[in-house]
Amino acid sequence: MIQNFISEEKSLACVHCGLCLSACPTYLETGNENDSPRGRIYLMRNIQTQRVTVDNTVMRHIDLCLGCRACENACPSGVEYGHLLEHARDYFEKTHNRSFSQTFLRRIAIEQVFPFPWRLKFVLFFSTILRLPIFRWALPQFAKESLLLLPKEAISKSPPEYSPSLEKNVGRVGFIEGCVMQVMFGATHDNSIALLNQQGWDVASPKKQGCCGALYAHSGQLDKARECARNNIAAFEREKLDAIIINAAGCGSTLKEYGQLLGNDPAWSERAARFSAKVKDLSEWITPENLKPSNREIIVTYQDACHLAHPQGVTAEPRELVKAVAGDNYIELQEADVCCGSAGSYNLTEPEMAKKLQNRKVRNLIDTGAEIVVTANPGCLLQIQSGLKKAGSGMKIMHLADYLIEYGE
Repeated sequence: MIQNFISEEKSLACVHCGLCLSACPTYLETGNENDSPRGRIYLMRNIQTQRVTVDNTVMRHIDLCLGCRACENACPSGVEYGHLLEHARDYFEKTHNRSFSQTFLRRIAIEQVFPFPWRLKFVLFFSTILRLPIFRWALPQFAKESLLLLPKEAISKSPPEYSPSLEKNVGRVGFIEGCVMQVMFGATHDNSIALLNQQGWDVASPKKQGCCGALYAHSGQLDKARECARNNIAAFEREKLDAIIINAAGCGSTLKEYGQLLGNDPAWSERAARFSAKVKDLSEWITPENLKPSNREIIVTYQDACHLAHPQGVTAEPRELVKAVAGDNYIELQEADVCCGSAGSYNLTEPEMAKKLQNRKVRNLIDTGAEIVVTANPGCLLQIQSGLKKAGSGMKIMHLADYLIEYGE
């Protein structure tokens, strides 16, 4: 009996040509076909037709997938791997029992904290105590590594409900506050809104918005992701907006796919499609014309956030903005679009592979000789910051909005 948890048509689009292999970070590290996109699709198909059962061995190969979706850009057949992965994980989470430690980590420590800003603030406060020398020595290595991911100074700040443009008014946009962004990167929100205001946009950030649902969607909790989608659609559709702006790549990818997420819900499908059509990454919306070249001779490079470069296909726009400020001091990064190992909560659930990818990324960054690396996602900021610190590098990592404000004025 066939269990239709993935679309047969979408899975059969994969012709196993292997062009995805060189784009897959986990395959590059392990060389194991089961850790490649085509290998994982093969496993999904065989589970669906009951030729293979969902056991711990199979789950290791599925869990090891970052969900970075680099394979989609490499695929000549247009395989919707991200869609297949999310639906497969949704099914596996319902049918496979994990160990107590993994269940606690995923369902309690991550899913019951990260989407809720006030809980995340509490964890951050508690972490400052654990980082004190009197407590730090007693922590297990995993906990010490996790603490290294946290920023030295987390600026918690929700964006204002309304921010008027500074000069000419060209329109009105909505702004997504996110979960991690508002708790750890409040200053980045300020700078993002400042850039929009400078270019003539009024900015509205409805207070009834909530988590985008990306964390749930990527971990196989699609029903919870749909709840998040409905809440945000209802919050933003009350506003008359030209666009809905997001400055976190992982969130943006999910927000742009609300139409697909709620495509089978007659009451919400059209509303979701209208919402997603308005979602734009910050780098897609602001223009480089008003940015001034920096007079500081500082070498700058750019790291692609996976969910901005791959599912959203946004690679040229952020580079143009960085180059408008850096000028001839911009240098391209080798393997710029290979995942750094953050991948949402991946660096917590799969720390060993995340560390390998972190080291790979840091080596490439150091080889550029750059003093600043710019990126567009909070997970990348935390993962690379941690890696640079462990490597003893003085390189500075900045969000695109922070770099443009600090160096482009």
